[in-house]
Amino acid sequence: MSKIITINRQFGSGGRELGKRLAAELGIAYYDNEIITQIAGRSGLAEEYVNSIVERKPIVYYPITIGRTFLAHTPQPLDFNTQIYTEQHNIIKELAAKSDCVIIGRCADYILRDLKPFRIFVYADMPSRMERCRAKAPSDEKALTDKQLARYIDDIDNERSDYYKFFTGQKWLDAEHYDLMINTSGMSIKEFAPALANMIRIKK
Repeated sequence: MSKIITINRQFGSGGRELGKRLAAELGIAYYDNEIITQIAGRSGLAEEYVNSIVERKPIVYYPITIGRTFLAHTPQPLDFNTQIYTEQHNIIKELAAKSDCVIIGRCADYILRDLKPFRIFVYADMPSRMERCRAKAPSDEKALTDKQLARYIDDIDNERSDYYKFFTGQKWLDAEHYDLMINTSGMSIKEFAPALANMIRIKK
């Protein structure tokens, strides 16, 4: 049976690290920034621009549904935005069809719903998320005060939540849409990943 695993995550929760380690434990492909690179290649847009668009709710005046043909006369600057979202949807479908894999974010759980992926949501308390951010952040982010960093984390999560709601019509934090919710507060992800991999092997 195929193993398609999708991971949505709060910023700073360690979801990306968990995804990488889980894919390594299971011996399957891992996709995250690779999707950005493919979108840029297909669209001819710079990777930096593509990265600034994904997982952020576009500003529009009518609803857009993933997989639909977009209106022919999309107002600027939405032409590039909708092109990116369409490419992302197609790429995620293609990657999942190619092999077993772990895919991070980007509404992959919803896009691949017909394949019944194992849907994981990773979260943590704010102190743990701030600690992870400070450990891995570039120097300019390390200069942020605790209050500024907490606001920064909340802002990113709000963007992810709005993006998810916009394209799926579902609430990002609704446990009903996931098979497993993981609280990584105070957790060693390196030590937890093998146990999670074993659980998924048994389930699949």
